[in-house]
Amino acid sequence: MLERLALYTIPAQRAFADSLVAGLMKRYGDDPLRLARGIVLLPNNRGRRAVQDAFVRASGGGLLLPRLVTIGDPSLDEAAGAMLDPADGDTPLPPAVDPLARRMILARLVGEARRRAGDPVTADEAVRLAGALARTLDQLLVEEVDPRKLRAIELTEALSEHWDRAREMFELVIERWPAELARIGAIDAADRRARMLRRLAARWKDAPPSGFVCAAGISDPAPAVAALLRCVAGLANGTVIFQDLALEMPEEEWDALGPHKPDPDTGSRTRSVETHPQFQLKLLLDRIGAGRGEVRQWPAGSDHDASLARGRAIANALAPADFTGKWTTLDADRRRLAGIRAVELATVADEAQAIALTLREALETPGRTAALVTPDRALAERVAAHCARWDIAIDDTAGRPLATRAPGTLLTVLAEAAAQDFAPQALLALLKHPLVQNGPPRTLWLDGVRALDRALRGPRPAPGLNGVDAHLREGDEREADIRAAALLIWPDIRSLLEPIEKCFGGGEQPLAAMIAALRETAQALCGDMLWAGPAGRAAAELLADLEVEAANGPPTADPASVAPLLRTLMEEIAVRPPQGGHPRLAIYGLIEARLQTADLMILGGLNEGTWPAIAQPDPWLAPRIRAELGLPGLERNVGVAAHDFANALGAPQVLITRARRDGRSPTLASRFWLRLEALAGERFDYAPDLADWAIALDDPGEHIPADRPAPSPETVDRPHRISVTEVDTLKADPFAFYARKVLKVSPIDPVDADPSPAWRGNQVHAILQDWFEQDGAAPDALRPRVEKLLNDPRTHPMIRALWGPRLREAIDWVASEVGSRSGERHILAVEGRGVLDLFGVELNGRFDRIDRHDDGSLIVVDYKTGQPPSIAAVREGFSLQLGLLGLIAERGKFAGVTGTATGFEYWSLARNYRTGGFGYVESPCDPKKRDPIPADEFVARATRNFEKAAGKWLTGAEPFTAKLRPEYDNYADYDQLMRRDEWYGRE
Repeated sequence: MLERLALYTIPAQRAFADSLVAGLMKRYGDDPLRLARGIVLLPNNRGRRAVQDAFVRASGGGLLLPRLVTIGDPSLDEAAGAMLDPADGDTPLPPAVDPLARRMILARLVGEARRRAGDPVTADEAVRLAGALARTLDQLLVEEVDPRKLRAIELTEALSEHWDRAREMFELVIERWPAELARIGAIDAADRRARMLRRLAARWKDAPPSGFVCAAGISDPAPAVAALLRCVAGLANGTVIFQDLALEMPEEEWDALGPHKPDPDTGSRTRSVETHPQFQLKLLLDRIGAGRGEVRQWPAGSDHDASLARGRAIANALAPADFTGKWTTLDADRRRLAGIRAVELATVADEAQAIALTLREALETPGRTAALVTPDRALAERVAAHCARWDIAIDDTAGRPLATRAPGTLLTVLAEAAAQDFAPQALLALLKHPLVQNGPPRTLWLDGVRALDRALRGPRPAPGLNGVDAHLREGDEREADIRAAALLIWPDIRSLLEPIEKCFGGGEQPLAAMIAALRETAQALCGDMLWAGPAGRAAAELLADLEVEAANGPPTADPASVAPLLRTLMEEIAVRPPQGGHPRLAIYGLIEARLQTADLMILGGLNEGTWPAIAQPDPWLAPRIRAELGLPGLERNVGVAAHDFANALGAPQVLITRARRDGRSPTLASRFWLRLEALAGERFDYAPDLADWAIALDDPGEHIPADRPAPSPETVDRPHRISVTEVDTLKADPFAFYARKVLKVSPIDPVDADPSPAWRGNQVHAILQDWFEQDGAAPDALRPRVEKLLNDPRTHPMIRALWGPRLREAIDWVASEVGSRSGERHILAVEGRGVLDLFGVELNGRFDRIDRHDDGSLIVVDYKTGQPPSIAAVREGFSLQLGLLGLIAERGKFAGVTGTATGFEYWSLARNYRTGGFGYVESPCDPKKRDPIPADEFVARATRNFEKAAGKWLTGAEPFTAKLRPEYDNYADYDQLMRRDEWYGRE
């Protein structure tokens, strides 16, 4: 007589937990003690809570619950209690290896294997590869595949050399792994779980429990799990209940799912449909040794069920691809998706807004529940933030990675700052972190950090804390006040960071030592606030465990690898909020949503690559090798995600959402979305009203563009001081001059900026000034000064590599040019300043160089690292600098300079396209030029142009109109202030 197995299924349109509990109460609820003696096996802790809540709802009062045991619990033996106590004669199972210890040991083995292969890796890369190796090893253990089967696989020429090397390295590591486990007296957690499940199945087969046993919602097809379910289904009081096993799927479609065995004649393997939502359940049913005909529908339902038509439509929508042609012939009843609405929005921000509005609306109905299900944690976070505007606290039960929480980011930025020798950007990111000095003195701390921020803007100083010391002591004299303010707090900051600099600055170190230095410095910066709350405790536990287990990992690590190593580990640690959110709302990840139900289920983030996620490649085993070993395909998780999607669609009311664009690019609708859309056709229920509400909620109303700004202050309030370099700005963009001189708004360099043209110009001016004042313009003394600049630790590497060769050639040209002209002229003065009262305005200027010609006249020289201005610009009344400097010189306002200015030259260090070299002299008065400006008229022309400009804007009442002559204004420093994009081109 064949054994009859007690196998049931609860269809997708029924609320699983409530239907399960209703059936159990009907069977065993007549005697409270009988119910209490039962055992319910569940897939995970969130499912256990769902079933527990369902019992509470069904009881309406006090109730003795059965023992609820999750087979996915890492501490399964503790959760199961006496069920897994060793029987007489049983040897206790060894403990499971600590996950972090396992990761670090595997990282060490990977590093050693890669070094022997001549392809060494950094510590962080070894830890990342060890994580992928651990996942592959777990799959071998779960599927009970002996790794030695790798040796029996016959490789073909189609297998690339890369995969061949990866397989060999995988074998090498796996061979050494058992010895490492024996050394520490432990076994793999997956192996231990499989042994416990098989031991439990054997015990129950010999001595069944006195009460009932029910395995519910378990879809893991692992052989050990299948063996336990087979045992439970065969018990007199045993029951196995699947979630949405398709009883009505046509036999042809069911058989097409696989898994298929190789053809005995050809050895070819027909591809299984692993991406189908029913594949996992079919594989599990096959491993139990049962047919689909043995599975019956669970007789109980609940008040939270959807219609039967919904269940049929879901099954049709998710049919195997080869059978979707039947959609065109289906009756309307089998394509009806009543109760399912869809909304498609422009951006993720709009999608989050729409979901939050829907959740808020659900609370308007007393007792109504709603839940968001999404694998997109960023979307979940946005929705929770939107709900907070209505003081609605909502828990994201999937949690957020520790790497994104404040303690995690603090540890990361601290490690990065130390590894980058406290480069300004990394240093300031650390000092401004919200956990640093997060106490009563934080306001004073931030004031000091802002002063340091201002002092560190521009090109990067020399490396290390000493480099910051030198920068604050020796910077530009024009910023002495800014550096002095920063020096007030810098000694305190320096003392906090010195210990970690000593550790990280010594090259490769033991990882434990660097983690200890990281922990101590973090404590000094943040105090005990760093370790508070769930995220702080998780960070403290990780560092404590890592300090201990680092000895099992790579022997040394480069300081640059500490931050990515920590980030890799923290990405895998989910920090879940404490309980206390709104009782009628929830946010679930896909795993947490299993067995859950709500009156309204919102399925968010339905874009390809998000739901379902992109299959992650296995860096160790090629897909063909995985198939030969019998491991799951890389896309099997797509089928699991499809099953989660199908079950979530079974709620009474469903809203599915997606955004047409994420933060980077346009998106593609999920294959699940497209299937529903194609099945329903014109009956697909869109919700445009919800999209309109989401957009309208933050709509600012009519946009009225700004007019072109043209401020016109009273004459007495206008500036009456101007430099010769500011006259062009005054004429070309009066508003920019107004912003700088009247509003006192000046642009500042970004932090850690690339060396700008202005920086390069200042460096060249300083070199040439020192060359004249200290070396007497000796030709052979100029090149060493350039080499000193390029070899300075503060000089950006890009400058050395790209600008250095050009600068050397151009500076050699300057030395040669000065020497060749020494017979007819000599350098009279460099870098002098002068002030002239002219037309009611104080005109000041600084010249680069003034030469004295043999006839006693003056030649005004201006150095340019780029191209000099054109004659057309000078003729139009712009580029007046040389002429105005000549005017100040002729009036005797430059110390030690007298005479008439008759020469005006630009000495450019840019490429001379006539000769191909670097460096040339250009003059707007050069008679060889087309239509030159006569030298004897040059100063007078500049004076007349300046008189007109001063009379209009400085002593007159002309408005400071924005972008008056944009063709002569090359700067955009004030474009945002003037709201340029709102009016430019409209007038």
